[in-house]
Amino acid sequence: MRPGVVITALALFAALLIPVITKNGYYLDVLIMAFIWSIAASGLNVLLGYTGLLSLAHAAFFGIGAYTVGILMLKHGWSFWLAWPTATALTTVLGFLLGLVAFRTRGDAFAIFTLAVGVIVTQVIARWEHLTGGRDGLNGVPQPGKVGPIDFSEQSVFYYLALGALVATLYVIYSVVKAPVGRAFVAVRSNEDLARASGIDTFAHKQRALMLSTAIAGLAGGLYATYLGFLGPAASAVTVTFTLLLYVIVGGAATLAGPVIGAFLLVVLAQLLQASQEYQHLILGPLLVVLVLFFPHGLMGLWQKATRRFNRPAPAPAVIATSQEAERAQR
Repeated sequence: MRPGVVITALALFAALLIPVITKNGYYLDVLIMAFIWSIAASGLNVLLGYTGLLSLAHAAFFGIGAYTVGILMLKHGWSFWLAWPTATALTTVLGFLLGLVAFRTRGDAFAIFTLAVGVIVTQVIARWEHLTGGRDGLNGVPQPGKVGPIDFSEQSVFYYLALGALVATLYVIYSVVKAPVGRAFVAVRSNEDLARASGIDTFAHKQRALMLSTAIAGLAGGLYATYLGFLGPAASAVTVTFTLLLYVIVGGAATLAGPVIGAFLLVVLAQLLQASQEYQHLILGPLLVVLVLFFPHGLMGLWQKATRRFNRPAPAPAVIATSQEAERAQR
């Protein structure tokens, strides 16, 4: 059995046991937020890591998903179990509409265009007071509540909901990446012109990647809204996109576990440094610079390099030529 499979199974088993081992609300809170950010970062990784497209509007879709759940539950009395898939569907459709315009550009122009979209969405959220609450935000977003005997308002139960959403997200991404559509994503990343010349519909595949990415962002945003119970325009700010981008880079782009590792590492590290918040950036900054300089493919890239070296077959023993073979070789 491959080491990666064993480690994944052990990590999942440990995650399932944590609420049984500890009832500490602070620890569970940190882990739930790490799950939510891992989902959002994994969505960005679909676009950046596998397709090679840098979208700076990812936090905008995270915010749209969060506000959709918040507005539907708080102002219209919807159940979370209806509002959550509705938010995911809405961000998917909006991702499709964005792609119709954004994919008329390429490279830096695409990144700049999506950055402008992200800024516009944040401004709309901040100024549309009647719908979003403006800069005051939405307060008192309800929790999921009960489904039969299971009360998702309990933190330990919500923990399993967030964990299940993360596992489901990673499974969907894994299935897509291993399918022909995933190989088309990688072909677009490697050389879009060559992929088009090979008969791949690059526009359609970029659309699919963007729609999957925005759907996952909306899914994470819906969890974020109902867990925190409060939303403000900062949830969709461009700084959130850069934070998610950091999670992907630190963990390793174009890997399934990379965004999860990056999110967990930096979320936990930020909590550990919370006591010295004024020095937080002085500590995190140099660490990130060293990581990017010496491990450009992230922590997963370092792991893959180490495992390849460990699994490299030993060189075949040299064959000693007989004296007759040596004489024939000299002739």
